[in-house]
Amino acid sequence: MSNVQPQGEALKKAIQWVSEQRKKSPDTPVEKLAEAASLQFDLSPKDSEFLLRFVKQET
Repeated sequence: MSNVQPQGEALKKAIQWVSEQRKKSPDTPVEKLAEAASLQFDLSPKDSEFLLRFVKQET
């Protein structure tokens, strides 16, 4: 697990959501999940980029 801590409640919820979705559908590309989470949680472009990098690291 990475030592990087996300800032902001929406970003934390998005990371949790992606994690849950990966367990339910392990074959779904993380890029697609990160994009869906960014829209669902209304993340800023900066937070969306962070989310994508974070979930790619965790694979």
